[in-house]
Amino acid sequence: MTPATATPPHHQVLIVGGGTAGITVAARLRRAGIREITLLEPSETHWYQPLWTLVGGGQAPLRAALRTEADVIPPGVRWLRERAAAVDPVARTVTTASGRVLSYGRLVLAPGLQLDWDGVPGLAKALGHGGVTSNYRADLAPLTWEMIRRMRRGTAVFTMPSGPVKCGGAPQKIAYLAADYWRKRGVLDAIRTVLVIPEPVLFKVPVFSRALEETARRYGIEVRLRSELTHLDGAAREAVITDHTDGSTETLRYDLLHAVPPQRAPEWLADGPLADPESPYGYVKADRETLQHPDFPQVFVLGDVANLPTSKTGAAIRKQAPVVVANLLAGLRGRPAAARYDGYTSCPLVTARHKMLLAEFDYDLRPAPSIPLLDTTRERTDMWFLKRYGLPRLYFNGMLKGRA
Repeated sequence: MTPATATPPHHQVLIVGGGTAGITVAARLRRAGIREITLLEPSETHWYQPLWTLVGGGQAPLRAALRTEADVIPPGVRWLRERAAAVDPVARTVTTASGRVLSYGRLVLAPGLQLDWDGVPGLAKALGHGGVTSNYRADLAPLTWEMIRRMRRGTAVFTMPSGPVKCGGAPQKIAYLAADYWRKRGVLDAIRTVLVIPEPVLFKVPVFSRALEETARRYGIEVRLRSELTHLDGAAREAVITDHTDGSTETLRYDLLHAVPPQRAPEWLADGPLADPESPYGYVKADRETLQHPDFPQVFVLGDVANLPTSKTGAAIRKQAPVVVANLLAGLRGRPAAARYDGYTSCPLVTARHKMLLAEFDYDLRPAPSIPLLDTTRERTDMWFLKRYGLPRLYFNGMLKGRA
């Protein structure tokens, strides 16, 4: 038999992606007694990305967010250090970038999303120098802090793109951290701060939107709603902002620009049979409750790549993973999928050094607080310490171990 016609190796459970979602599901499956688990992940590093905002704000070292991939993969899980390149849900196979074909019984898709730095003309070329930075790249988060720390006067612009993005609060959290630092240094009045948001409000949940509006007023931040960065001239230090209500444009000359790129599903998924035709960004179709693909029930989808009407956060994954595992196990045992995800997500909204709101809500944008007796709709110091120290510990020692 030639390699071209050989039967591909079979994997009872194949997980694509070794980030938060993939590792959490693998750990839970192992704790449930599943032995044949294969993880497809090319990276040798694993990042706790929610900490990058605090790195950019000068409140945490980058090393605190880093582990090796080998350190977080659960014992007994087979790790293939390759990148997925295609999926055939009819044949139940995944093809890797090297051409290897893998057969699966159950497939868990958790590859994360793709940062489209070229989605804004001029951004990719300007990134990392001339006052342009982004906390959405690990190597640039320390640069963000250096730029903030050195700034004494001028114009600082913070932008967010249209469409679903990971950690939707991060684009504005760094603006508040910067403004708070400048206020404490006595230079805030000499710095024009502009926050560009494509949404009609600062936050979709009204109680938190009102709190953030007050935060922006406190710092004197100029908020541009329904607006977006559409072109960047790095040499001239000019950013073109488009108002989506009437199509008008404004050119801002900046001294510091923190840009968040447009985001979409990896191309091999966006162009493949599992993508949701309703998603212009190529995210994968998934039942919003069972997290199974409606057309291929052997495929489970969670994390940033899933086209679900909720924010793309690690907190959402913490609630999605148990549902995926329960329904996957039910399928292996010949039972119907009974577990349900209600859309819970959480966004820690840092508003100052040692101050934070904790926004928790569900599919219907109803507040869904998980900490009894604490009003997390107002700025709290204890919530900041939770983000800086408690949540990373919960992540590495709880979620990634399948315990939380």
